[in-house]
Amino acid sequence: MSVPRRVEPTSRAGRLLGPALAALLVLGAASTAVAEPAAPEKPVPLSIVPAPVKAAPKPGVTYSLTGGTRIHTQPGSREAKQVGEYLAGVLRPSTGFRLPVVPGASGRGISLLLTGADHRVGKEGYQLDVTRRGVVIRARTAAGLFAGVQTLRQLLPAKVESKTRQRGPWNATGVSVLDYPRYEHRGAMLDVARHFFSVDEVKRYIDQIAQYKVNRLHLHLTDDQGWRLEIKSWPNLTKHGGSTEVGGGPGGFYTQDQYRDLVAYAASRHIEVIPEIDLPGHTNAALSSYAELNCDGVAPPLYTGIEVGFSSLCIDKDITYKFVDDVLREVAALTPGKHLHIGGDEALVTTDPDFIKFMDKVLPLVRKHGKVASGWHEFVKATPDASAVPQFWGTKTVAADMVAAAARGNRIVLSPATKAYLDMKYDENTKLGLKWAGYTDVEDAYDWNPGAYVQDLPESAVRGVEAPLWSETLTNSAEVEYMAFPRLPAIAELGWSPWSTHDWAKFKERLAAQGPRWKAQGVNFYPSPQVPWK
Repeated sequence: MSVPRRVEPTSRAGRLLGPALAALLVLGAASTAVAEPAAPEKPVPLSIVPAPVKAAPKPGVTYSLTGGTRIHTQPGSREAKQVGEYLAGVLRPSTGFRLPVVPGASGRGISLLLTGADHRVGKEGYQLDVTRRGVVIRARTAAGLFAGVQTLRQLLPAKVESKTRQRGPWNATGVSVLDYPRYEHRGAMLDVARHFFSVDEVKRYIDQIAQYKVNRLHLHLTDDQGWRLEIKSWPNLTKHGGSTEVGGGPGGFYTQDQYRDLVAYAASRHIEVIPEIDLPGHTNAALSSYAELNCDGVAPPLYTGIEVGFSSLCIDKDITYKFVDDVLREVAALTPGKHLHIGGDEALVTTDPDFIKFMDKVLPLVRKHGKVASGWHEFVKATPDASAVPQFWGTKTVAADMVAAAARGNRIVLSPATKAYLDMKYDENTKLGLKWAGYTDVEDAYDWNPGAYVQDLPESAVRGVEAPLWSETLTNSAEVEYMAFPRLPAIAELGWSPWSTHDWAKFKERLAAQGPRWKAQGVNFYPSPQVPWK
């Protein structure tokens, strides 16, 4: 059994002081920068994260955004127009330019086109060309155009990310880029169960991860400490089970309309939401809400601590499977994406035979409701069919169960806790986070190869990577950002960029160039001493 996610007790006040102070410093630095006179504009070096497949700089060439710049989009394509409006929404506040979005192609301004792209770009890649006359992004899909827009942002000055008007000029570095992802699954997970995060806080995180070409948001919606999604057939799950969180705070939950809004918002950033209903363990909030789900018929009290592995649905009761069927039916109906995560981790009080019995009944329910099952790697004990997606979170590079699952046809998402868990402390001085898997600074998060990480697991069996962020010690966006940045871009690069571009010395320089962007955006990032910040 894998090591449980455990956390040492820490003073809540002590956890909050460091990030809050850091947030004030970031905001103070940003406001100071606005007051300084504009410095002479220098060409922006190529500091693109994730690294593109190919990028050929054009020395001495820049394109300047002006008040007359237009954004041209593929005629007749509503999705291309939406990407154009998204780009205009990023650029208008800082530049003060109108940047009208109009159909048609042009050699001037910015053109977002769905024709003429190299076949190698596939479903999510793009070509980008910056000349003195304009910028042209070509792709085969709107998702590819969106990825190209993220690269274009990084070719412009960092202050373009500001939400208030700044002084120009607005020069984009001349370059030709051909780019496409290494892996299909490039994910970030946010735990909204241990501590609840509002719709606006989740949207803020969606915008942040989208900049680094992340295309999956895995929402950990249920756990011992809280049930966060309205289920109309079992209303007490949120009325009671959503009423608290770690430390005894007020908790909260998403109505079905709010969840739909989050899913749509993520989709507008070309991100698929993967909802997780953790089963059969991590279920105290459900057990407390409905006594009949307990083997003894007695509902336990709500739980606000941080221990794991003590709860389980009653494996032998028919009502358990009526409950799971109803929950999965409602979640599936709310979720247009094809994946539904059923947890399966740390079911420490459930015997292996009972675990397998449970999964043998639940996996068909996922299929019944038209979804593909994902689960933490423990669920491969039940030998799910080849379409199921195991998520590996182990702390070792030897994982015979993953190799066996791959041999049966399953493709694995890698989230090794020692590399990809964004809630691990950076070092012994980090006030937030956990340390059961060890300290993880940026180089640790970056310097591993997903295609060769698990011994004897072929690269063809790797579906992608995901960076989980557990929230036992996190209570707001500033704290989320402090743990996610700068490590999330490191994991994002592992998911997108070809291994041939992997180079820590070069990456930390490119990452350093993101710092001024995060300051302009008000992101409360950790200034790791491993990175030569600009």
